[in-house]
Amino acid sequence: METNRGELRARIRAGDAEAFGALFDAYARSVYNHAFRLTGDWSAAEDIVSLTFLEAWRLRERLDAEGGSPRPWLLGVATNVARNTRRAARRHAAAVARLPPAGAVRDFADEVAGRIDDLEYLRAVRVAVDRLRRPEREVLALCAWGGLDYAAAAAALGIPVGTVRSRLSRARTKLAAELAAGRGQMRDGHTSVAGPTQEGNQ
Repeated sequence: METNRGELRARIRAGDAEAFGALFDAYARSVYNHAFRLTGDWSAAEDIVSLTFLEAWRLRERLDAEGGSPRPWLLGVATNVARNTRRAARRHAAAVARLPPAGAVRDFADEVAGRIDDLEYLRAVRVAVDRLRRPEREVLALCAWGGLDYAAAAAALGIPVGTVRSRLSRARTKLAAELAAGRGQMRDGHTSVAGPTQEGNQ
C-alpha cells in the first residue's frame, strides 16, 4: 500500500492526469464531508470540493514525495479554500446589502432540513459550532469529524501538534457548554443556543 501511495504521489507531482483522477475518485467524498462540516451548507461544500481539487492541481508539486495517504494534504488545501470562500461570501453579502431590497424568494432549506430527525438539536449544534473561533472549528472538523490524528491535522494546517491539542480541547469545552445551555433553553420553549444564531464569524 505504501509503495502504491508513493507511486501515486510521484505521478501526481509529475502532473499525471490519470493519477489525479484517481485522487479525486478516492477522496472527493472525504473533502466534501470536511467542507460541509466547516460551512454547514451543501452547495458551498460542493463548490469547495471543485475549488480544492483545482487548487491541489495547481499546488501538486508541493505534495511531499514520500508519505502515506494524501488525504491530510487535501483536507489542508480544502481548509484554506473554505477560508477564502468565506471571506469572498462576506464581501458579496456586504455588496448585496447595499442594493435596494428585492421581493421575497421562497426558501426551500427548511423543507429539506425538516426531514432530519431531531432538527432542533442539530440546529443547536450548528449554532454552537458557528460560535467557535475559526481555528477551533478547523481542528474540530479535521480531528473529531474528519478522523485525522493530531499529527496529521497539524500537518494539514501547518501548525504544531500542541496547538492542535489545545484548540481541540477549547472547542470541545465550548461546545459542551453551549449545548448544555441550549438544552435548558429548549426545555423553556426556545429553539436557539444561548441567543440568536451568529453566522459567518471569523
